[in-house]
Amino acid sequence: MGQAREVMDRLTVAITTADPDAIAGLYAKDAVAVTPDGGELHGREDITAYWRQMTKAVPDGNYESVHSYEVGNTAIDEGVFTGRNTGPIQLPTGETLPATQKEIRIRGVDFATVDDSGQIVDYRLYFDEMEFLGQLGLLPPE
Repeated sequence: MGQAREVMDRLTVAITTADPDAIAGLYAKDAVAVTPDGGELHGREDITAYWRQMTKAVPDGNYESVHSYEVGNTAIDEGVFTGRNTGPIQLPTGETLPATQKEIRIRGVDFATVDDSGQIVDYRLYFDEMEFLGQLGLLPPE
């Protein structure tokens, strides 16, 4: 196992245990992250804030790995994130929605590129945001 794989595995643990200090320590100060719901995030503080609001929305989150890879200094994970929405949901507009108390099960893929110091400098997360919102009951009826 290489450095990128180890860092990605530590990130997964930090997210599923809702540890913002551990999350922050894994990202470089000037890291960039791209997510379906948060857009492009710049810097450790913004990325940590994104994960903080996600772990507040689904504090009992669990991740089941389907596939994991490492290519050079990039780790790639495909898996399923599950949990119950028991905390407020912060929207990109800044509005907050109350918890729905609904279970979610979302398949996703993420990529983490790590620099020589062992910190994530580039992070990409992909999941079906419409499926996520539908499972939370936040989409209008068809």
